[in-house]
Amino acid sequence: MPDRPAHKRNEEEGSVFMPSARATPNFLTWIEQRPGAAFAAFAVLHMAVWTALPALLYLNLPLDLIEALTYGREWQLGYDKLPPLPWWLVEVAYRLAGHDIAYYALAQIVVIAAFALVWTMARPLIGGLGALVAILILDGLHYFSYTAAKFNHDVVQLPFWALAGLAFHRALRTGRLLYWILLGLALGLSLWAKYFIVVLALPLALFVLFDKEARKTLKMPGPYVAAAIALAVAAPHLLWLVNNDFLPFHYAEARAAPSRGLIDHILHPLEFAVDQLGFLLPALLIAAPLWFRREAGAATPQSYDWCIVTLLAFGPMATVLALSALTGRGTVAMWGYPLWLFLGVWIVITLGAIAPARLAWIVGLWAAVFCGLAIAFIGNYAVLPAYDARYRAVLYPGDRLAAEMSQRFRAATGKPLAYVVSEMWTGGNIGHYAPEHPRVLIDGKPERAPWIDLNDLKARGAVVVWTEGDLDALPADYRAVAPGAQVQPPFALPYRKGGLTLQVGWAILRGANSNAR
Repeated sequence: MPDRPAHKRNEEEGSVFMPSARATPNFLTWIEQRPGAAFAAFAVLHMAVWTALPALLYLNLPLDLIEALTYGREWQLGYDKLPPLPWWLVEVAYRLAGHDIAYYALAQIVVIAAFALVWTMARPLIGGLGALVAILILDGLHYFSYTAAKFNHDVVQLPFWALAGLAFHRALRTGRLLYWILLGLALGLSLWAKYFIVVLALPLALFVLFDKEARKTLKMPGPYVAAAIALAVAAPHLLWLVNNDFLPFHYAEARAAPSRGLIDHILHPLEFAVDQLGFLLPALLIAAPLWFRREAGAATPQSYDWCIVTLLAFGPMATVLALSALTGRGTVAMWGYPLWLFLGVWIVITLGAIAPARLAWIVGLWAAVFCGLAIAFIGNYAVLPAYDARYRAVLYPGDRLAAEMSQRFRAATGKPLAYVVSEMWTGGNIGHYAPEHPRVLIDGKPERAPWIDLNDLKARGAVVVWTEGDLDALPADYRAVAPGAQVQPPFALPYRKGGLTLQVGWAILRGANSNAR
């Protein structure tokens, strides 16, 4: 490969580091000499901690997982909100393991897979030690730990973005068709994960079109093979979108704040940038020893590798800001999950060699941030609920609500509970925790759950459940699908922690064959 940063390299490991006359602690020496083993140890620690913490402290599944279990069991090619891949994966985890810890482990498997792909991409460029430091910097983002437990579309896209970046770099540098094929697979699968992939695909395409070196690949089959494979992999879902009037896009449009005028073309992208900067502060803190007192001989960033890494590190973010500025539409701060996957690599390849003293600071700062995030997680879910009385979905009494609905319906009708008519959160909790696992008619709207046969629902009966408004009157939204539902006396359930109380209104829609009680 042509020009690389002029770092001194360990011949055995390819590590980017500057030797020091000072003796370093054995632990740091081990990291310098065996960065691959250090990365493996980091991955095991990261997965163990961030699987165990939510498994121990989430007393109820969070909304994203309740939603996944409600949608995933239906095995549709598309849904009214988002692509189906994460919901399918959660359903597979449920069928294989049947325990909540499986979902938290799944989230961390996805995160570690993304880390491993970034490591693989970075190692030939900045050596094993440099790649390890890049991952430690990346781990400062809460996206990969604190909030990753709520496995959702933002999390599941991470390894596909990482694979796309790895494949794109290798395809341009080697010209091998294999990497173009992997790029196509990554982009196609990403569409099944989240439509946000467009903000990665667009800068990659523009780079190929406008960069002098990259444009040469257009004379070879690689880019066209990648495009064809991406379209082929995404085709079933694309056809579903066309046949369903691009239904999920209406949800995405509703999530993005509308433009209120010219000021929002400036304000909305600025807000997103500020939010991302705030999220990046711990990662930048870990990288701070590289920014200050740079080592003599650090490379000037002029290589083609550096150009590609710069594109991967900042191209998607620039695309988000440009689209927001162009349309004036707002963005959601948590959409930033995959945007910074290659930032650590860019920092290391830009700032150069890693002296042992700098490594000690980096490891120490990473450990402080890692422990800080874990302590904050424990405090938020184990300590603060006794003091702040704040709503936390993971302390919701979903299991007790489900048991009450199941028992009361069976007592009234003599039949097992088959259907719930409710909004997603309430109905999804009943659907997951009730022993019969009833299906959910979301918001009482057949268009949100077209897989449900309304004739079967009316024949077998359902409970209608609501937690807001007049608990003694059937909400208007549910009357069309549950005519004749008999409103029952409301009841209350305490939250699992925190002193809050859930007020529940409910009604019974007796099936055609139900026994009157």
